[in-house]
Amino acid sequence: MKLEDFQIELKPLPGAMPVWRGRIDAQQWRAACQQVRGKGGRLVALWGADNNDRGQGYAVHAALTVQSGLLAITLPIHGEGFPDISDIFPAANRMQRAAFDLLGISAVGAKDRRKWLRHATWRADEFPLRKDFATQHPSPITYPGEADAYPFVRVEGEGVHEIPVGPVHAGTIEPGHFRFSVIGEGVLRLEERLGYKHKGIEKRFEQMDLKQGARLAGRISGDSTAAYAWAYAMAVESACSVTPPQRALWLRALLLERERVGQHLWDLGFMGSDAGLAFGLAQFSCLREDMLRTNAALFGHRYLMDVIVPGGVARDLDTEGIAGIRGEIDTLGKTVALLKGIYDEHSGLQDRFIGCGRVKPELADRLGLTGPAGRASGMSWDLRVQFPPAPYDGFEVRMATHLNGDGAARATVRFEEIAESLRLIGVILFGLPAGDIAARVPDTPENAFGIAWVEGWRGEVLIALETGPNNRIRRLHPHDPSWQNWPVLERAVLGNIVPDFPLINKSFNLSYSGHDL
Repeated sequence: MKLEDFQIELKPLPGAMPVWRGRIDAQQWRAACQQVRGKGGRLVALWGADNNDRGQGYAVHAALTVQSGLLAITLPIHGEGFPDISDIFPAANRMQRAAFDLLGISAVGAKDRRKWLRHATWRADEFPLRKDFATQHPSPITYPGEADAYPFVRVEGEGVHEIPVGPVHAGTIEPGHFRFSVIGEGVLRLEERLGYKHKGIEKRFEQMDLKQGARLAGRISGDSTAAYAWAYAMAVESACSVTPPQRALWLRALLLERERVGQHLWDLGFMGSDAGLAFGLAQFSCLREDMLRTNAALFGHRYLMDVIVPGGVARDLDTEGIAGIRGEIDTLGKTVALLKGIYDEHSGLQDRFIGCGRVKPELADRLGLTGPAGRASGMSWDLRVQFPPAPYDGFEVRMATHLNGDGAARATVRFEEIAESLRLIGVILFGLPAGDIAARVPDTPENAFGIAWVEGWRGEVLIALETGPNNRIRRLHPHDPSWQNWPVLERAVLGNIVPDFPLINKSFNLSYSGHDL
């Protein structure tokens, strides 16, 4: 069938989200991307696959937003190259570089060909996601002549100097390197280097069956367990055409909103601390800790791991648990409203927040900024609103958006999203349907494809799944919204001073782990 006015044959995929899939050629690859961009659409994810064991060479996939939903296109590659699309979607730059590091397929015509994920932990002529890659390497891995040099862009001029920060930081945070070019304290350029958390997650999935994969999916990025676990379950359910019971879907929404509230509390506390208000960190940390303890008591894990599974959920909620959460959200709502008043009226805090790390709507649109950071820069996009899966299709979610795009706007969006999530939790508890919490998931046929799209607290989480024989995973690509947002952080800091970087960084709070797969 034809979708909208795209001149390619597409097939709708079963599942909770509106997804269309099609195979295209190299000319259609760029044409489809240009058409999506011209319609105001975005690149959600780009990844590659090795099909040589099937005698089909390599392939590159892209997931794109269109008016009707998600467009998933596949380009079979004859050789090891595919047309560059980073001029159409700047966010594709690092995704294409990662595809080369992991598979050896390159974007023909791309200006930036530097490595991205490879830190001399495998040879330049080795590619971990190829089917013939030897997974058993000696440890530690050392390759003579493979110095881990990275060609940062140098800024020249009188008075310009560089400040390297990381990858090891002064706290229990994940590693990332930030190279500042500055004059005095003013930032002229920031360039990031990530990939230090590369754990071989995608390769590990290929050694698992679908049941085992559910546990790993919830551990891709520990602060987004519910989002990734739901996305994985949705992808499996799409591949085998299973619909979970209504009660399970409502409980998934409850878990996702609890995760959203907990992480926004965490971020608001650290934003206050980075702006000099330690009181904020203390108060929000206490609120978050109470939520985590409730999670552990009711669902068996502080971060909700292993609760969302293909077919439904693994834990139910009884009347006592419902009453406990109702009391919790009532108290939490009143306390957060009080803290919002303190943040809004604290002149020192607002002086640091307002204008700090501003991303104008035009830049946010060009670079594909997503999630709360995008909504703070005028990007009116939330999957719970545009393409709400059950049960969100009955909730009328109120999207929080602002235009200023600075630290103050990103804080305000978080406050407003907490209030909305608490409202949604109340709606879920009031209307929670009775019934089963899981449906039987049959063995999935070989060569099935499933894709899932979930609005996590940081933005859109996507998982694309291909099945192999005996209910095993042949290829799984998880995509974190941090892929889109890390490059925007480099632009947000320009014109600010170096001491404001921790605040700007925390106002985005991007994932290393979800990015460095």
